[in-house]
Amino acid sequence: MKDVAVVIPALDEADALPAVLAAIPGERVREIVVVDNGSRDDTAAVARAAGATVVREPRRGYGAACLRGLDHLRANPPAIVVFVDADGSDDPAELPLLVEPIDHDHADLVIGSRVLGHEPGSLTPVQRFGNALAVRLIRLLFGVRCSDLGPFRAIRWQALERLAMGDRDYGWTVEMQARAARMGLVTVDVPVSYRRRRAGRSKIAGTLRGSFGAGTKILFTIAKIRLGG
Repeated sequence: MKDVAVVIPALDEADALPAVLAAIPGERVREIVVVDNGSRDDTAAVARAAGATVVREPRRGYGAACLRGLDHLRANPPAIVVFVDADGSDDPAELPLLVEPIDHDHADLVIGSRVLGHEPGSLTPVQRFGNALAVRLIRLLFGVRCSDLGPFRAIRWQALERLAMGDRDYGWTVEMQARAARMGLVTVDVPVSYRRRRAGRSKIAGTLRGSFGAGTKILFTIAKIRLGG
């Protein structure tokens, strides 16, 4: 049964996107939703040519793009949603590794851990430090162990709806994990083959402003959820 939908937020990723879409295992996936987050290149045209559904979210922000993709799926929800970046850093061929624990009722949320399996140089020192701090705070404040905030992840649709996600930018991934921890959802990590970007520069980790903004938002989000927000 094709009970999996894939959501791919994309901003100016026309060069990397074809390989990402081609690597997604079609035997499990019923729909691929590419959310064009205001691209100025041919991202939307490339996605359509590969058979993906394209929806637009003109308001910039990773979380805003993810929320728009979920709005599209809500009319006919899948059993599982997989989120994957458009830049080629993740290997979508590993999607079955993420959905398997959910298929067997061993997890509600599965994080593709870049820390447990990555290409040398794919994570910057700033990413490593910020990620380590965030997962330590989640353990201290919520009692849940995790190794990463990686964007390549799978979640049961019903669990995702319970989380009532709202972050529209850098805090999306940590909001999901912190809310899941507070609600007692079962979260597991699986190693994924995180790679250096295949094209372009990261909109977040590739700039000092982006890295600082992401780090600040991640810490703020953890604290807010711990206090009941």
